[in-house]
Amino acid sequence: MDLNTITEVVRHPAERPGAHWREGDAWLAGGTWLFSAEQPDLRRLIDLTALGWDSLVPGDTGLQIGATCTVRELHAFSPPADWAAGGLLATSCEAFLSSFKVWNAATVGGNICLSLPAGPMITMTVALEAEYELWPPDGPPRRVDALDFVTGNHQNVLAPGEILRRVRIPARALRKRTAHRRFTLTHLGRSTVFLIGTRTPGTDDLLLTLTAGTGRPVRLAFDTMPDAGTLRQSIDAIPAHLWFADPNGTPEHRHHLTAYFAEEIRGELTAGV
Repeated sequence: MDLNTITEVVRHPAERPGAHWREGDAWLAGGTWLFSAEQPDLRRLIDLTALGWDSLVPGDTGLQIGATCTVRELHAFSPPADWAAGGLLATSCEAFLSSFKVWNAATVGGNICLSLPAGPMITMTVALEAEYELWPPDGPPRRVDALDFVTGNHQNVLAPGEILRRVRIPARALRKRTAHRRFTLTHLGRSTVFLIGTRTPGTDDLLLTLTAGTGRPVRLAFDTMPDAGTLRQSIDAIPAHLWFADPNGTPEHRHHLTAYFAEEIRGELTAGV
């Protein structure tokens, strides 16, 4: 879509682009959402791709993902053999409501900052206990737990001019066992619910991440594997206002699916231990 209110595109921003942020600006990376709808309040686009941020940096401490890393790059990444949870990276890419061709432009950071309930990069990073590095317009970078970043449908903790620079996923989370479940109304549709469970090797814990069915991510943490009743009670205790409603499902439908799939995940992670 043509954005006919744009009067300037900054192709080579400063290393700290937020320092010159002004009202009417928007960050441009993949632009897959930016150019899909009218943006009448925008006057200037700031192109982040020219900054040349590294897309994927694996290491002993885990994986760093640059905000401008494309979905295609993340999907093609081959994690180390001891990262048992590494398969979630590709699985989450495949949960996008988009053609595979869009993967060449869409970015990890863009999906996170759009902060929609069904954002699969949000699901992935919360489930893998990631931390986001944010760059304010002035002052030092700050770090935010992925769980705390999204506050509601299309809402997050970013201040005006602040930018997501990178995602840090710790190696300890990447070494966990995982199980996931996702429901869509159509084969390639938007997620109605997307759940990921993780379990630390050699322990009896459970970390269950619930997204798409709720307006923001919900994490249920258990030091020991809960029984079916305890798990169901924890899901039933989620406040009613957090359950999301849109054409893909009512709050009641999403609650039901979440409870059903959570029990399947519990059973899968319990089996064989």
